[in-house]
Amino acid sequence: MAEAEFVQGMTPFLRESLGAYGDGVLTGEAAAGASGTAAAEVGRGLLRATYRRVDERGREGLEEAVQEAAAEPGNEDAVGALRQEIRRALRKHPELEGELAALLPSGGGVTTTVIASGTRSVAAGGNIGIAITGDGHGPSKR
Repeated sequence: MAEAEFVQGMTPFLRESLGAYGDGVLTGEAAAGASGTAAAEVGRGLLRATYRRVDERGREGLEEAVQEAAAEPGNEDAVGALRQEIRRALRKHPELEGELAALLPSGGGVTTTVIASGTRSVAAGGNIGIAITGDGHGPSKR
């Protein structure tokens, strides 16, 4: 998997972890009033695994990127800088990719977007069973 795509796939998990833990994500301290979702825990694991693997200079860069991204949740550049720190760590420690991939849910962090467009359209990101659209399909009258 290309390094850039791999790290890009981590973005939703990184955002969730920053939302739940703020700049305490590396230490595990939750932000005030936040609760850690499963996605937040994945993101936290990704960041902490990266932090453990890098040297002192890498840790400083990662800490700074986390602080900036946590301070400005909607700032795409700040999240991009965080991804760049992770990419830098992956280049220096190729074995880290396997460790991070193991933390991601199946699908490797790749997200699928489904879009329903038009009258009576149905959008599903997986198997949802039976989906019936159209008129006259209300509850059965037995």
